[in-house]
Amino acid sequence: MRGVTSDPAVPPADRRLRQARLATAVSLSGGMVAALLLPAAGLTREPDPWRVAGGAAGLTAVAAVLVVALRAAVGPPADPSRRRIMSALALVTAASVPLVGPVAAGAWPTWAWLGAVIVGAVPLLAPPRALVPAAALVLATSAAVAAATGGPVGRALVVTGTVGLGIAAVNGFQTWFWDLLVQAARGRAAEARLAAAQERLRFAGDVHDLLGHHLTVIALKAELAARLAGRDPERAGREAAEAQRLASSALGELRRTVHGYRRVDLAEQVGAVGQVLTSSGVRCTVVPPAGELPDEAATQLAAVLREAGTNVLRHSRAGWCRIEISQEADVARMTVTNDGVVGGARPDRHSHGLRGLADRLSAAGGQLRTRSEGGVFTVEAIVPTAS
Repeated sequence: MRGVTSDPAVPPADRRLRQARLATAVSLSGGMVAALLLPAAGLTREPDPWRVAGGAAGLTAVAAVLVVALRAAVGPPADPSRRRIMSALALVTAASVPLVGPVAAGAWPTWAWLGAVIVGAVPLLAPPRALVPAAALVLATSAAVAAATGGPVGRALVVTGTVGLGIAAVNGFQTWFWDLLVQAARGRAAEARLAAAQERLRFAGDVHDLLGHHLTVIALKAELAARLAGRDPERAGREAAEAQRLASSALGELRRTVHGYRRVDLAEQVGAVGQVLTSSGVRCTVVPPAGELPDEAATQLAAVLREAGTNVLRHSRAGWCRIEISQEADVARMTVTNDGVVGGARPDRHSHGLRGLADRLSAAGGQLRTRSEGGVFTVEAIVPTAS
């Protein structure tokens, strides 16, 4: 029964989740509007204009609170205003008794229908355990109104009970299903954060293991050189030189570790980007290279692929995307094509992402080109594969 609008645990760019939120809100709103038509029908059967005015005021007050309740039902999960909205619903319910209760008395169970709407609105704001006491209170009020206005008490109880619980069941199912979607989105976001955190911990552990020994030995050598400086300058010089050699060795190993850390598996990158695009509703076709690419070429193309995939998700309305990687002669070529160009837009040549990648490929002897033709946007990267 909870939403995601301001929830940092849910990716705000999840287009499908936004669409699901809109669909849930529209469905809930349609059901509640249809339910409100039944008590509103009592206004057409009331000959007294003052009672009509009072009944219309009561129905309008309840409808206004329901609008806020519907918005909260697909809003932030920890919204503190939910209790205030529930309190407001209780207040307008109490106020509606003298306003709506006498409308079409005996001819149409106006307040009984309104009571059904109020029972149906409870799952929008409260957990399921609150439905039973709320429904019992509304049923008692419906029976009291029917008895006071001369209407059939049994009919009022049947209308408020059966219709109200039916509306509550439909609303409860929709909000429950919405909650499942939010939890799934949270789970995906948490999984991504956990994977990043684990990778950072792994890298930190590698760096710690690498530098811990070297720095300890360097510190001992430097301390020994300082003690020997006065009485044995020649040996102190050798120890200082050894400390310098160890520092250079540690720096080289650190660079190799970082280089290995930065190396990427291009096939895994392509698969990951393809899964992300597919999960976002973009049909993705991948044509992998015939063989393995050199590490440096794979790293360069992976950077382009990440930026191109991000652009497909953020800056387009793509329905399909094609990723093709090939190797020919001494170069590797990758093209990322999608149909997401809107309104004949041209590629943004001032984009920091594309400009940075173009500079990076140029420094490595490669080339980056973009083009937009017939609503199709293409990013093409060419990198050398020769040593």
